Amino acid sequence: MSEETIGKVLSDFGLTGKETEVYIFLAKCGVLKGGEIAKRIRVSKAQVYHILKSLQSKGLVESTLESPARFVAVPFETVLDLYVKTRQEEAALIESSREDMLRHWDNISKPSSEPMLEKFVVIEGNHKIYPRLSKMIKDAKNRFSAVSSVAELMRASQHGVLDNAFNHQLRSKVQFRLITDVTEQNLSTIKALLEQTPKTGFNFRGRNPNLGLALFPRMVIRDDEEILYFVSGTDAPVGEAVCLWTNCSTLVQSFTVIFEELWRNATDIQAKILEIEAGRPTPTTQIIVDKEMAKSKYYDSLYKAREEVIMVASSESLLEYENNTPLLEEWAKNGISVKIMAPITSENLKAALELSQRCDVRHVHSFDLETTLIDGNHLFQFKVPLSNQERSGETLFLKNIQYTNDREYLDKTKNMLDDIWRNAQPPSATTLGSVMGIDAPTTVTPRTHKPIEIARKVRGIHYDEEKPSGELTEKDILDRILNFKKNPVTVSSKDIMTHYCSSGVTLVHPPKDFNLPDIQLFAAHIDEYSPYDARANVLWVYLRQETPKGSVYMPGAYVVNNAKFYDNYWRRIFAGTPICGQLVREDELQVRIHGNTLFACWTVPIPLFQSQYALPPSCALFEGYGDIRTWIFNQAFPSGFKCKHEINYFEAFVTYLHPASKYQGPGTESLLFRDVIITTYPPETSVAR
Repeated sequence: MSEETIGKVLSDFGLTGKETEVYIFLAKCGVLKGGEIAKRIRVSKAQVYHILKSLQSKGLVESTLESPARFVAVPFETVLDLYVKTRQEEAALIESSREDMLRHWDNISKPSSEPMLEKFVVIEGNHKIYPRLSKMIKDAKNRFSAVSSVAELMRASQHGVLDNAFNHQLRSKVQFRLITDVTEQNLSTIKALLEQTPKTGFNFRGRNPNLGLALFPRMVIRDDEEILYFVSGTDAPVGEAVCLWTNCSTLVQSFTVIFEELWRNATDIQAKILEIEAGRPTPTTQIIVDKEMAKSKYYDSLYKAREEVIMVASSESLLEYENNTPLLEEWAKNGISVKIMAPITSENLKAALELSQRCDVRHVHSFDLETTLIDGNHLFQFKVPLSNQERSGETLFLKNIQYTNDREYLDKTKNMLDDIWRNAQPPSATTLGSVMGIDAPTTVTPRTHKPIEIARKVRGIHYDEEKPSGELTEKDILDRILNFKKNPVTVSSKDIMTHYCSSGVTLVHPPKDFNLPDIQLFAAHIDEYSPYDARANVLWVYLRQETPKGSVYMPGAYVVNNAKFYDNYWRRIFAGTPICGQLVREDELQVRIHGNTLFACWTVPIPLFQSQYALPPSCALFEGYGDIRTWIFNQAFPSGFKCKHEINYFEAFVTYLHPASKYQGPGTESLLFRDVIITTYPPETSVAR
C-alpha cells in the first residue's frame, strides 16, 4: 500500500493534513518527544502538542508516563480495525434509522412531475465502480447484460458484486446474461466462478465471443435504462479502471444493439468449455509454432485463393501486402475478391490509397488479432506484437499462427467479418490538414494545395503554423501548465486570455443511408484554471459541403455547457462567422480525458446551421497511440480575435457511435490533443511569438 493510499484512509478517518503528517512521521521514526517532533518537522511546539492531543483522543497515538512524555504511533493495523469498526457502526446506525429518515424525507420533499434527467458521469477506481455495479444489479427488474473479461469477473466476485446477483430477490425473473472470453488459460477460473452460481432459481446464460473481446467494448446494461461503459483497457492497473455511466435512452439503446449483435454471434459458454476440455480448442485446430512453416502455409493458401480473401490486418501488415507485387498480381489474374481492413494511419495512408487501386481497403479500429479468411474454407489468426522490439523489424508477424477449417467456426467468423466490413470506411485522401487549411504535421501532404486554399477562403477562419514543431518540446508545454496551476495569477492584460484544455478532432464518413454528410468533430474539455470560471465542455461540428470553389467542411454548430463562458468568450470569438452556437446543460455534454483516452458524449440533438440535418445524441472515443509530438499554430477569426495553440498530441483511433442509425464505426484522420494551451488575443493585439 502506498503512502498516498494510507494518507487517504487517515483522511477518511477524520485526520487533518497535519495530523496525518505527524502520525506517519511517528510511525517511521519510532518513540519521540514532542519537542523533537516539532524540531524535525519544523512546526511550533504548541501546534505539535495540540496535534498529538487530538491524535491521542482518536486512539492513534499513545504516550509514555515519563516526563517529558514521549509519543508513539499506534500500529496501522489497529487504525484499520478502528476505521472498519467505525464504518460498520455508522452503516448499522443508518440502516436502523432508514425507515424513519425516509418517512421524514417524504414529509419535507416536494413531489416532482418532471421527467427523469438524462445524465452522464465519469467513475474512476474500482472502489467507486463496484458499488455502482452492485446498485445496478439490485435495481434490475427484467434484464442485466454484461461484457467482461474473466479477470474482471474474478475481481468483481472478490468484492461481493456477483453475490448481489446470486441473492437477487427476482433472480428467477431477471435474465442475467454474460459475454466473456473463455480460453484454455482461464478455464479453471471461469469454471470456479460458474460453480458459485445457484443451481436452481437463477436465470443465467453465458456466451463466448467467436473473435475474442479485443474488438468489442466492455459494458454493463440494466433494463435498457442505464449503462456502464469501460474506457480503460484490460491492461489498466488493478483498481484504476475508468467507466462512463449514463442513463441517456438513445445511447443505452445503441449499446444494447451492439450487445445483441455480439450475443447473437457468440457460442454458448458451456459448449465452449466442453470443446476446450475435449482437446478441441476453438477457434483453432492447429497451432503452427515454427515461423518458416507458418509463413509457408499462410502464403501458399493466399496464392491458391480462388474466390475471396478477407483480411483484418494491422497497420504495419498493410505495408507488407502493398509491397507484395507478385501476390497482388496473382489475385488480379484470378479475379479474386480481396477485402482488407486495417487501421489507416499517417504512416500507411499512402500505401492504403495505392493498395485500394488493386483491391478493397477499409479503415477499422486497432486490435491485437490479425485474421485472414480464404474462400470461406481456411482461417488464419495471429497476434499483433505489442512492441517494435517484439516485432524485430518484421511487418507481418507470423509466429504461433492459429489455423482452422472447422466449418461451424468458419461460418460464424465470416458473418462477424462481414459485419465489421459494413461499418468500416474506405481510406480518404482528405486530410485534417486540407480540411483545416494547414499542413497538419501528422498527415500526408496532399498532392495539391487546392483544398487548403479553398478552406482558408470559405471557412473564414485562417490557420497557419507558427514555427516547426521541433522547436517546442513536450516538457515546455507541461511546465507552463503545471506552473500556472501552482501559481494561478493573471499572466497578461485582462483582454488576453489563456485557456488550458484537452481535445480530440476526427473526420467521420457515415454511410449514405445515414442521411448525414461527412462530418468533422472537434471535442474539448477546458479546465478550471482558465478565465471566466471556464471549466466547460465544447463540441464543434463541421459539415462537408460542395461549393462552387470545391468540396469543403463548413461550420455547422458549436455547443457549450457553461453559460458564462459561452456569453463572455464564444459569442465574441465567432462573431462574423456562420457558426451557430448552442448552450446546453452541464450533464447534456461531457468531454473527459484519462491518460491517452478522451471520451465525448452529448445527450441532446444538435441542429446544424443552414442544413436540414441535426446530429443526434452520440459519442466518440479517442484512443491516442504512438509517440507524443508537439505542434504550434495560429487562428485568425473574422471578429478580429486571434488564437495561438501550443499542443502535445498523439495520433488517435476513434470509435464513433451513432445511435439513430444503430451504428458503431471508426472515424478517420484523428488526433488527440492531450495538453493544450490556447492564448486568445483581442482585435488590434499582436500574437506573441
